[in-house]
Amino acid sequence: MIRAILVDDEKLALQLMERKLNDLGSVEVVRAFTDAESVIRELKDLDFQVAFLDIELAGISGLDLAEIIQEWNSAIHIVFITAYRDYAIQAFELASIDYLLKPVLISRLEKTITRIQDQLLLKNGTILPNKKQPSTSLKIICFNEFGVYHNEEPVKWKTTKVKELFALFITHLHTYLNRDTIINTIWPDHDYDKAKIQLHTCISHLRKMLDSLGFKGSLLFSNQGYTLELDNFYCDAIEFERLIERNPIVKKENIKELETAVLLYTGEYMENNHYEWTKVKMQTTREKLFQLLQKMIDYYTKEKQFDKKKHYLHILLKYNPYSEHALRQLMIHYSDEGNRGDAVKIYHEFLTHLQTDLGMLPDQTTIRLYESILKG
Repeated sequence: MIRAILVDDEKLALQLMERKLNDLGSVEVVRAFTDAESVIRELKDLDFQVAFLDIELAGISGLDLAEIIQEWNSAIHIVFITAYRDYAIQAFELASIDYLLKPVLISRLEKTITRIQDQLLLKNGTILPNKKQPSTSLKIICFNEFGVYHNEEPVKWKTTKVKELFALFITHLHTYLNRDTIINTIWPDHDYDKAKIQLHTCISHLRKMLDSLGFKGSLLFSNQGYTLELDNFYCDAIEFERLIERNPIVKKENIKELETAVLLYTGEYMENNHYEWTKVKMQTTREKLFQLLQKMIDYYTKEKQFDKKKHYLHILLKYNPYSEHALRQLMIHYSDEGNRGDAVKIYHEFLTHLQTDLGMLPDQTTIRLYESILKG
């Protein structure tokens, strides 16, 4: 068994990673930490071989913590975990054994564990048996910014329109799209004949790319239209919707899965790509998140898990900043726990945003709640 510690200041992400490692059966999680300072204090009392570190820690960063750990014991293997690829160079400069991009796939995690096992066996002078290499994987990220990764490396696109075309097919996976519908969606202001030529060119490039990734024959043509039939891949948005559809009622048996679904939602659907045609999908996905969060808030209220209730109310307000219903729930929560100061504070923050962004005032229900909290 590989002995490991985990460090991530986001508790739900920490729990998810611990569960994935435990499921592998070859890793013993010695301790899980939410801050670097606690790790440093307890280093001398810990017996571990690998540290899984989130890079974006509050206070002391994961990169700085890695340096401290390696100064204490250079034999410790470091695995960095982050949502941002920009840290890759810094991470490998610190001689980390691997670099995982969130959300971490089980298949990719297995490859990391295999690499660690090989290093530990080499260090012990053990001859390594022939091992079957893990199969390659395709990861598609739709939340916040559209990205496609093969074996954790970003796919290189021939043109931006090829990337947008693939994004359209992923959004309408296993669904027939008429050629003219595609043209009107991606080339709305182009001459039709020229746009048709561009579509055929992009389709050709896209087919070659898919073939090179091992998905030969996945883009089908029939009746003047196309269908993308893609299987055996990961997509955060598809997984998000699958988890919600599989768990329509929030209960003890599925709450962890639904917490995972919330973690997957890292921003609006392809919001940074500014594709005009994503607006409907963006709205429907956002509504699914809001409905899920409210169900979870109701569940945690019923279960009297008030810290979790507060946590998800803050997430709901983060993604739905003009929701007076969410605001009132949070104000009441703070008031009930005797924290009138925070109730007043979040009201004024909401009021400022509402006036600045929309030129509006809260409705009378919210104002009356605020006044009653002021009066105690």
